[in-house]
Amino acid sequence: MITSDDLAFFSVLTESKSLAESARKLNVTPPAVTQRLRALEEKVGVRLIDRSGRRLLLTEEGSLVASQSVIVSEAIDSLVEALADRRGVVRGHLRVAAPHGFGRVHVAPVVEAFAREHDGATATLQLSDHPAALLLESYDVVVHIGEPGHLDQVVTTLAANRRILCATPQYLDSALPILSPADLAKHRCLAIRENEEDVTLWRFTGPAQESVTVRVGPVMSSNDGAVIREWALAHQGIMIRSEWNVADDLVAGRLRQLLPEWRLPSADVVAMLGSRHGRSARTTAFLSMLRQSLKPLPWQIIASGQLDQ
Repeated sequence: MITSDDLAFFSVLTESKSLAESARKLNVTPPAVTQRLRALEEKVGVRLIDRSGRRLLLTEEGSLVASQSVIVSEAIDSLVEALADRRGVVRGHLRVAAPHGFGRVHVAPVVEAFAREHDGATATLQLSDHPAALLLESYDVVVHIGEPGHLDQVVTTLAANRRILCATPQYLDSALPILSPADLAKHRCLAIRENEEDVTLWRFTGPAQESVTVRVGPVMSSNDGAVIREWALAHQGIMIRSEWNVADDLVAGRLRQLLPEWRLPSADVVAMLGSRHGRSARTTAFLSMLRQSLKPLPWQIIASGQLDQ
């Protein structure tokens, strides 16, 4: 009978160009690989690999074993992870997706800490311009900023995050005054194109809860928030950015908030989970570490009133 060890061994062979490469991966000698392959072929009664050429070529029966070994290995991994979850043991491969900027600054250090703390787990961090558009079932956690996607997703809020209208003092000192959202139509505006939103419509809620929508004509736009921030810091116009991204600039005086009495739609930091991943011990452990890293909020303005100046 073929064992799981046999399938694991054969998987290494199918991913190698030669028996010598397989031997290096398995940390054994090439004759040992040849002997074990011969024993496996005797066990199943058919030839699995054609070794007549310079490269390893699977026979038709070898291709069948290779395809089925993937299914069996995944089933065994799922069973082992399920049993580990029952015991609260963190193991398996953690897959996380996050936006580029926020992911580099706030998620990557947590992924590193997670892998360091849990010896039985490995981790992958995928940074994307549109993490919410990725297939959720391919990831344990998808970190997203803004409105979550489909209603069938499990969503948990990680941190509050405002959107802030801002520009440099140098730009504002040389431009027309901005007393209401309608004045923005007369200014140079910088827009980020993300999540398939209409970037030319800027929506505000006023002090009396009135709603105002302004159609702006962006002089420049980009799908990269870091680029928009650099343009704004170069005195090129007015932008809307997440508080996490501009808090330091506001406190240092490099940027100034506009119309603080008018609120923009919030952009909370959320985690989207697949229904299966939401119950895993590794997901629970990672989310706990990520939440802890965001308390208190790294971008929280300590001096109250700084943004209102």
